[in-house]
Amino acid sequence: MAKKRIVVMYGGKADEHSISCISAASALRALDTDKFEAIPVGITKDGKWIVNGENPLGWSLDEGLPTVEKTPGVKDVVLEVALGQDGFFAREDDGTLTPFGHVDAVFPVLHGPFGEDGTIQGLFEMMGVPYVGCGVLASAACMDKHYTKVLLAAAGIPVAPGITLDARSFDKASEFKANADAIMAQVSEAGLQYPLFVKPSRAGSSFGVTKVEHEGDAAELAAAVFEASHHDWRILVEQGIDAREIECAVLCPKAGEAPQASWPGEIVLDKRAEGDDQFYDFDSKYMDSAASHVEVPANLPEETLNLVRETAKKAFVAVDGAGLSRVDTFVTKDGKVMVNEINTMPGFTSISMYPKAWEATGVRYTDLITKLIEGVLR
Repeated sequence: MAKKRIVVMYGGKADEHSISCISAASALRALDTDKFEAIPVGITKDGKWIVNGENPLGWSLDEGLPTVEKTPGVKDVVLEVALGQDGFFAREDDGTLTPFGHVDAVFPVLHGPFGEDGTIQGLFEMMGVPYVGCGVLASAACMDKHYTKVLLAAAGIPVAPGITLDARSFDKASEFKANADAIMAQVSEAGLQYPLFVKPSRAGSSFGVTKVEHEGDAAELAAAVFEASHHDWRILVEQGIDAREIECAVLCPKAGEAPQASWPGEIVLDKRAEGDDQFYDFDSKYMDSAASHVEVPANLPEETLNLVRETAKKAFVAVDGAGLSRVDTFVTKDGKVMVNEINTMPGFTSISMYPKAWEATGVRYTDLITKLIEGVLR
């Protein structure tokens, strides 16, 4: 039986470019090569699609953060939308186009804007090319934390209290400082309790997130809003929740099937035991191996774990999810569950929470990738 030809995409224009590279490298190493032929397609930080670039199989976080670069020998990727699954070409040095051959599906291992936000999903919909993951609506809505909360609240799913700010009228740091009291007034009017977490609405991997701890400190709050504005003009100011952060992997390979939920897991921040007031930022996630570890299932009563699973599946359906998502929740001391956010293309390295959660639930990493791809094949 002929192998299915799968375009695996990585990189992209988002802040999470390098994390996408690492996720794709890990997925490529685990891909069942008896069933699938992978065609790695990288996207540079300025949005150029290429093939024949640096081999992603050699990338790992131990070697630093990789990037997709146009180096000698790489070829631009050209799409002919009207040809659909036969519309992928590489441009040769003389300008001629070499077809990839029939592409059975695309696995866009892309995080953040222009990869996880519905844009590339819309392109594949226009081409009629099957792809792994959530569709346009779910991708766009879940990329924007504000609209995620709107959809979840409408479905009766609890979310953290917060407000949304529009920073487009603030051009520089001095204007944020000048409007500090006005920002503080909105927080006070909403009755938000400290600490606060200020975050860009459309970013990932904890980019631009600041913990604000000093109640009434308008300058600290304004500085946090300014930091978030480097990543998005829409900014969330959310009340910190006295709860544990529990993550649940949701899987629905084939459209129309009921979603499945893994055993929920927890990222344990090891430096908290040393008195470090740590939260799960970029360095804790990716750069400091001693900062955290994954526990699946989380150390919670089975009744609570099952409530997280049911909440995760309900949230997945509420946003019209497909393929996969990681639903991040807060679990309070009295066992209540609220949804923090939904990642439609979560970190996909072999040590990321999504694959680790499924492994602990009985699905190996390679089998997980196979299920996701086979679920969209025609």
